[in-house]
Amino acid sequence: MADQLATQGRSEEDNLLLARDAAAFYLEFSESVLRQDPGHLPLAEAVAGGFTRYAYAFVGSEAERLEAQDTRAARRLRERAARLYRRAHRHAMAALEQHQPGFAQALASPSTAAGGSALQLSPDEVGVAYWAAASWGACISLSKDDPEVVADLPLAIRLAGLAWAVQPDHGNGALASLMGTFELARPGGSRRQAEAYFDRAIAAGAGRHAAVYVAKAESLALPAGDRGAYDALLHQALVAGAARRDLGNAVMSERAQWLLDTADDRF
Repeated sequence: MADQLATQGRSEEDNLLLARDAAAFYLEFSESVLRQDPGHLPLAEAVAGGFTRYAYAFVGSEAERLEAQDTRAARRLRERAARLYRRAHRHAMAALEQHQPGFAQALASPSTAAGGSALQLSPDEVGVAYWAAASWGACISLSKDDPEVVADLPLAIRLAGLAWAVQPDHGNGALASLMGTFELARPGGSRRQAEAYFDRAIAAGAGRHAAVYVAKAESLALPAGDRGAYDALLHQALVAGAARRDLGNAVMSERAQWLLDTADDRF
């Protein structure tokens, strides 16, 4: 059953309404199965990825759209999104802990931070580690007023780095894009290095994934005040979304269009 659920979690539904309506039951049921076998890496990856995508596409994005009209409702949605990200993160880390007892403690060790630790991921663990890091980073981005949560950013970056060391092109560039976002989030991060990560993500995905163009627009062009690059990247996201229909591209195409429609509010 876990194998079958993990496969269903990778289905390529591109209708956002159908995906949203189906996701709640799938996630609840899959989570109940995962609790019986927390070390099942494919299901842990599907569940962690499912909660992360649901939080981003259907909760966090709605909070951003509501912010100007109803700040209280927007705050409630952000809090819900953060809880979903934490849920995703717990499942992913539990799976890694099952396969490498003491993983979380080793990740937080000063020797790991200094690069002297033998902590490594196997290729089978990269997908789970990616979602653990992605959900962690997303939760931190929504918790900037909580110093204890923000203090975990180096650990999330370290975890993504472990995945990068094994499969830098994981997820058709999704990991490279995450590395670019983390590079800009960390103190002293390099814009040049971040751009190199984003460009690698585009190449790894053959330019067919809208998410990296949106990430590059929001993380690089917007802070630089470069309206021309911002608009161009978002239009590239729309082109990618139209050329390849799947749920990820549908979500990011919708976001790209909304960012274009509201661009005057940001520049």
